[in-house]
Amino acid sequence: MGTSAGALSSLLLGILLTSTPGALGANPGLVARITDKGLEYVAQEELVTLQSKLHDVTLPDFSGDAKIKYLGNAHYEFHSLNIHSCELLGSALKPLPSHGLHFSISDSFIRVKGKWKVRKRILKLDGSFDVTVKGITISVNLLLGSEPSGRPKVAVSSCSSNIRDVEVHMSGDLGWLLNLFHHQIESKFRRVLESKICKIIQDSVTSDLQPYLQTLPVTMEMDIFAGIDYSLMEAPQATAEILDVMLKGEIFSRDHRSPVAFLAPVMSLPEEHSRMVYFAISNYAFNTASLVYHKVGYLNFSITDDMVPPTSNIRLTTKSFRAFCPRLARLYPNTNLTLQGTVVSAPFLNFSPGNLSSAAQMEIEASVLLPNSVKEPVFRLGVATNVSVMLTFNASKITGFLKPEKIQVELKESKVGVFNVELLEALLNYYLLNTLYPKVNDKLAEGFPLPLLKRIQLYDPVLQIHKVSGFSRVLRNWGGGLVSFPGLQAITQWVGPSPALQLGKPPRGWDGSGSAGCHEAVHGSFRSATSMGAGGI
Repeated sequence: MGTSAGALSSLLLGILLTSTPGALGANPGLVARITDKGLEYVAQEELVTLQSKLHDVTLPDFSGDAKIKYLGNAHYEFHSLNIHSCELLGSALKPLPSHGLHFSISDSFIRVKGKWKVRKRILKLDGSFDVTVKGITISVNLLLGSEPSGRPKVAVSSCSSNIRDVEVHMSGDLGWLLNLFHHQIESKFRRVLESKICKIIQDSVTSDLQPYLQTLPVTMEMDIFAGIDYSLMEAPQATAEILDVMLKGEIFSRDHRSPVAFLAPVMSLPEEHSRMVYFAISNYAFNTASLVYHKVGYLNFSITDDMVPPTSNIRLTTKSFRAFCPRLARLYPNTNLTLQGTVVSAPFLNFSPGNLSSAAQMEIEASVLLPNSVKEPVFRLGVATNVSVMLTFNASKITGFLKPEKIQVELKESKVGVFNVELLEALLNYYLLNTLYPKVNDKLAEGFPLPLLKRIQLYDPVLQIHKVSGFSRVLRNWGGGLVSFPGLQAITQWVGPSPALQLGKPPRGWDGSGSAGCHEAVHGSFRSATSMGAGGI
């Protein structure tokens, strides 16, 4: 629908996501909140779209027979009507509680040009005329919902338009022709134009906006192990000032999806409306990801002697253990060992002000490699490790990075007597820092995609971490403005589309008024100029 692509579809519904609706009573893992300020900006963009559509409207000819002063009964025609110019003002897009959205335009005008002719037997008169339609008002109710599949849907539940005044200028300044228009044509002209306006809106929602929403995937693949469920939990919820969209936000195993043993935390969004859009991500998404990768053994590892650096003070051979574990060397002389590590349970995120962390508990079983290729366990270690977690957001996905701390090792069980594990601790530190953590960070750098419609990108993310009332939260803000959420959340400010869709701070000079202007993301870290190809109302 023009280069603005329908701001309603790209800003407001760009964060409506898809899959199977959540069970009754379940909490969303993602919440998108669009405020009055964001909806005002959307309404401005819709003016541009609707104006471009009005220029393409075809108006019918009007003809008939009427008694005309001085001529008596004559045949008239008003034909070749074209909308020459239009200006739509006073737009507003408001939440409609328990329904969806209300879109309105007021105090607008349209100028129509056309030709006229009158015929009385052999007498023929013709000329041109201009019609200025003033005080146009449009009122549209949009019903937002979710399909059984979990996909979003939108429909026009009601539409009305009204014309306050019609001014006509005829070439030749023929008063009797003006009277003919007002008496015979004006009421028909009003009804036709009013119905055309609502038909444009209805067709745009049906043929542009709804199909565009259907391009959203029900689920998205992360890799061979995991996928993401981006389904609507329920229909978007509108109150007097905001529109909330609840999304499942669950990462699941692609091999075998099973119910998650815990619920997403309740996210009670604050009464903060100074920004256009807030986007909250619960720790549910991250912790369900941890479950999936733990189940497939992604963090399990094996260390053999050929993986130990040549400069190490300890080798994975029984000869190297002779000094601190002589019994092992006596029982298995000149034998190689292998260390098999497993993570005891899926590590979850822990939170404190300004920080995200995770603690993993590992068990490492040491076995000797006997000549017949049989592994015989000889001792078992317990390893505790803490890591700081840094989350980052780019134009289309969430990524992360682990910064490890020193591990702690203890001897849990031994068939070769008690011994000091200090040298093994150094070896394990080396392996984790140089092999395991880089592997995990490579995976985190791949990230998981954000639930965005095609050709939409986010701009200028800022990430902060806070803790309130026993819960922690990650606050992600596009362009500033932090709010308090219980639970882990990423808050984004999302500012709507222009011909080059740029999401960041409000456009410079934008004050929420009804006039459109140039749009730019104030922070230039994630510049793009991608036009949208689908429409809204």
